[in-house]
Amino acid sequence: MSDFICLDENYSTTQNVSKIKPLVKVDESFKTKLFLRDNNRGIDEGGLRTTGYYKSSVTKTLITIIIAVFNGEKHLEETILSIINQTYNNIELIIIDGGSIDGTLDIIRKYEHAIDYWVSEKDAGISDAFNKGVTLSSGDYINFQGDGDGFYAKDSLSKIINNVNKNTDILISGRIQRVCIDGSEMYVSELKSKFNKKSLLFRMSIPHQGLFTNIKYFKKYGLFDVNNRYCMDYEHLLRAYHEFPNVVVKNIIVAKWRADGLGNNREIDIFKEYNKIKVDNKVASIPSLYIINFLTLFKYYIKKTIKLIIKLNGLLA
Repeated sequence: MSDFICLDENYSTTQNVSKIKPLVKVDESFKTKLFLRDNNRGIDEGGLRTTGYYKSSVTKTLITIIIAVFNGEKHLEETILSIINQTYNNIELIIIDGGSIDGTLDIIRKYEHAIDYWVSEKDAGISDAFNKGVTLSSGDYINFQGDGDGFYAKDSLSKIINNVNKNTDILISGRIQRVCIDGSEMYVSELKSKFNKKSLLFRMSIPHQGLFTNIKYFKKYGLFDVNNRYCMDYEHLLRAYHEFPNVVVKNIIVAKWRADGLGNNREIDIFKEYNKIKVDNKVASIPSLYIINFLTLFKYYIKKTIKLIIKLNGLLA
């Protein structure tokens, strides 16, 4: 008799569950957990894990999707549905809520039969939320979504994980569709068949919505730095710059990235954090930053000018 059962064939997150509790592992970088509650504090939590059902990678590669959310009632349901309706059927969904006071928790509870674990409590920002998710993860690969993001198509994860070797492939990246707040497309990212790490000197060239990071990366390089407000995922990659792992590039649109996040319209603040991250990780000296920043800003404002001209032409037509 198999240890794995299907609770509900209608959802990707309920088709491979087990009553066998996974081992809690202690690593140099972090200790994995099954729950965030402890004897000293009550905590608002729920999901399959709290009812005795767990996930495993014994039968096939397990993908953990972590949603970080705070007061995200407007788009959270859409993001959840994009995950639980995937055709790939070994997915672990973890939602870390920062203590929302809108209708976010109502949406989470609506779908907790298809959520592996969710928790709601005040946190120290997105980095802290991501870190909680990682320590709660059982997956071989971890992917991060915001409440306004989500997967592009129902077969996105089936395509991204196809022909991947979890023992050797550390980073997997697909393309992302950048969308406006109303969901309309702004652009689709480009990815060359072979990833060039030098692109990271200019920008976050592999956005976390389309990036799948092997748990081995976290074990080697640790969790996110909570001192970074906007670019925690960027800094996390630059830690490995001098010995950067191979990136498995998939030429598919895997996820949507909505333009309503914390860093929206905060370009100057982001550039400042970028500069500090590059210097701290010794990938750029202070003088070289002037050149990098000039080229990056020049390209950024050229794009904005082109968009403005297109918009004006449309109004005048």
